[in-house]
Amino acid sequence: MTEASTTSRPGLVEQVIRRHPDPVSVRFRGLSDRTIAWLFISPTIVLLLAINLFPLLWTVYLSFTNYRANRPNAELRGMGTTYYEQILSDPDVWESMQATAHFVIATIAIETVLGFAIAYLIDRKFRGHAFWTTVILIPMMLPPAVVGNFWKFLYQPQNGLFNAIVAPVLGVSPGSFQMLGDVQLAPWSIIIVDVWMWTPYVVLICLAGLRSIPDYLYEAAEVDRASPLRQFWSVTLPMALPFIMLAVLFRGIENFKMFDLVNLLTSGGPGSTTEVASITLKRAAFESWRTGYASALAVILFVTVFGLANIYVKALNRVKQR
Repeated sequence: MTEASTTSRPGLVEQVIRRHPDPVSVRFRGLSDRTIAWLFISPTIVLLLAINLFPLLWTVYLSFTNYRANRPNAELRGMGTTYYEQILSDPDVWESMQATAHFVIATIAIETVLGFAIAYLIDRKFRGHAFWTTVILIPMMLPPAVVGNFWKFLYQPQNGLFNAIVAPVLGVSPGSFQMLGDVQLAPWSIIIVDVWMWTPYVVLICLAGLRSIPDYLYEAAEVDRASPLRQFWSVTLPMALPFIMLAVLFRGIENFKMFDLVNLLTSGGPGSTTEVASITLKRAAFESWRTGYASALAVILFVTVFGLANIYVKALNRVKQR
């Protein structure tokens, strides 16, 4: 093959492409990159809107009506803001909101402190740290239904492993107390399970934050003869704070709408001690069949979580900009 034929081949290929253009390139000829990008992502956006936005709008609509799911053919009447007024003046609803707040605050405080401490220890990279990191993450991988039934068996007063371990420490018999049946202990039984299950999630986020701290900051601190405690307060904690706040945000949102563990362990009992807002919503929707009332309560919970999360995100952004 001569040099002339080699150099003329690209021109021949270009002529063939011009005569037989790709149908896709012809179809999108004249469209900007932004338009093409929107054409590709628009099906996903429509699907997400259909899945997320439509149920929300439908719930808002039902909250202003007397609709009942067990009577779909009954006459539909507008109720205005009646259900919202009833909910905001109902002491039982406020009691469930208070129980929810106690649960959220207790679990977040314990999980954040414990999760960051475990992440800090794992970040030291001792022998076998990768293995123990995997072991610690196992509870987070289990389905909540499995965790709830598993711990319900552990909490059995007569043959449960939890009472058998705790009773000798307290100097009492295993059958002398019931974690799920006692008014004082029932809230802590749920907190213990949630901490056991979701502390690994906080560990994972905090560990990512600790691993992202540049080494030169510690080297500069050592040059300034800063003690390990000073390095922790001046370098480690400030740099990991946005990740800690992010973990608090995620766990706060999830725990505010906690339902599965509470429903499996106590179902809101004994009495209404552990009746969080999601249990109240479930009873109104699927036991009393007050769908309109339950929809109004769901809207109030959504606005509460959205408002608090929005305020928290603004505070998080300020911390990240420092």
